[in-house]
Amino acid sequence: MRAAMKTSLIALTALLAAAPATADTLINHANGVQVGADGRLQHFTGILIGDDGRVKRLLQGEKMKLANTIVIDAGGKTMLPGLIDAHGHVIDLGTAAITLQLTDASSITDLQQRLRTYAAAQSTSGWLIGFGWNQEKWPSKAFPTAVDLDSIVSDRPVALERVDGHALIVNSAAMNAAGITAATADPSGGKIERDANGKPTGLFVDSATRLIRRAIPARTAAQQDESLAKAQAQLLSVGITAVGSMSTSLDDWATFRRAGDQRHLQVRLMVYMTAADAAKTKQKPTPWLYGDRLRLVGVKLFTDGALGSRGAWLKQAYADRPGTHGLQFHSDAELLALADHAAAAGFQIATHAIGDAANAQIISVYEALHRKYPGDRRWRIEHLQIADPADLKRLKPAGIIASMQPTHQTSDRTMAEARLGLARLKGAYAWRTIERYGVPLAFGSDFPVESPNPFPGLSAATSRQDPSGNPPGGWRPEERLSFATALGGFTRGAAYAGFAEKQIGSLDPGHYADFIFVDSDVSKVDQKALAATKVLETWVAGKKMFSAGAMPAR
Repeated sequence: MRAAMKTSLIALTALLAAAPATADTLINHANGVQVGADGRLQHFTGILIGDDGRVKRLLQGEKMKLANTIVIDAGGKTMLPGLIDAHGHVIDLGTAAITLQLTDASSITDLQQRLRTYAAAQSTSGWLIGFGWNQEKWPSKAFPTAVDLDSIVSDRPVALERVDGHALIVNSAAMNAAGITAATADPSGGKIERDANGKPTGLFVDSATRLIRRAIPARTAAQQDESLAKAQAQLLSVGITAVGSMSTSLDDWATFRRAGDQRHLQVRLMVYMTAADAAKTKQKPTPWLYGDRLRLVGVKLFTDGALGSRGAWLKQAYADRPGTHGLQFHSDAELLALADHAAAAGFQIATHAIGDAANAQIISVYEALHRKYPGDRRWRIEHLQIADPADLKRLKPAGIIASMQPTHQTSDRTMAEARLGLARLKGAYAWRTIERYGVPLAFGSDFPVESPNPFPGLSAATSRQDPSGNPPGGWRPEERLSFATALGGFTRGAAYAGFAEKQIGSLDPGHYADFIFVDSDVSKVDQKALAATKVLETWVAGKKMFSAGAMPAR
């Protein structure tokens, strides 16, 4: 069977090379699976694609004979709409791939060894940048310090970002370069960790990271372009054809525009610019650009930090650190003013909220905006990880979309138990409850915080288990979802969340022919096999952009 599939793929390439420029394409004999407009699984056997890259017809077993048409036999392979990550950081994904990788660091000692090796390989004397450490994976669970880094590199600035992007650990040289001393005050919405004598330990949390970031030399346009190229290649390889690009800077936006001008945009990007950058340039939302590959649709706001660095803002104190509630980024009046300014400019608003206090705050803001701006505004809450169950009932009446990341639950469950205690988890990662209240769900990964691979996310959403099957029976299994709902979160739901449901999210007629072939029938396999699904091909607008074992098309 696999040999036949390989032969058909080779034949397909030859057909496409010889095809007339205006030919339609008929793909038949597929095991097509998508979520219908009614939320149920829909099966189909193929699609007819027009020369404009859009679906002309969805086939349900009928046979067609058409003139001037390329006919491709899918050989029974499972075909899905292109998957959409509703919340990712595109440039950061590519940048993480070309800096010091710490995602799998198993201890402070392991981090130190990786830093030693990386530093030795860098011939320049500039900053050493890394990404991905997570102290919750280490036996000690202790945060690293400048002392740990100084023992490895003392003559060059080092800045290593935590996996959630909400904390930096730096060495003494980096603090010196940034002008940080014991007298440096904590900024609003941030924290400089200090020792018993008030001296900074090297750990900077949330807005305090800006004190360091402003001293790091700006990336060049060539470096930005390289990051985008690497990110697109990685996304296409795991079946992602569109992304809600969060916290997009002006430099990132310029990078996307360059790629569009040069016809290098392959993945569709629904862009949410940082509120500060949008305000600075008086930028407005844009229509779709570059063949519906790029659109500035919204702005990104923040209410709090992350759970891992205890920056998530909680109603009650952290169970594992009494006396601290996390970080509130804005007063109620400040957050409402920021959101109102963006809404008045026509932006969709997507707001990061992790803790239950943060979620309660942004729900109140959206309730006020919903009264002021009637119509289809689709206010988004990003993450919505820890919520007071009473607040979840407020989502739908305010027109809110829950933009959530299933693999956050499988990565964070033991940490969430430690941070909150078991009694406060009823509203944590509560996908089924949110669905039951009729709230639209949009799923993603928050890459590079998590892998952009959507299949572990689909598995987590349907099982509440990690790819290894832990914990047995699932973590709070009452919140798991049907496969149709989970797939909908990565297709129709994610498209709807970005005002893109008329272009993508399904293979309905009129939508773009963005689709993937995978190595198994994902609607029938168990959770472990679902998490391990491999993408064979990825197509965007009826053109193949990735084939397993080959580089993506340019």
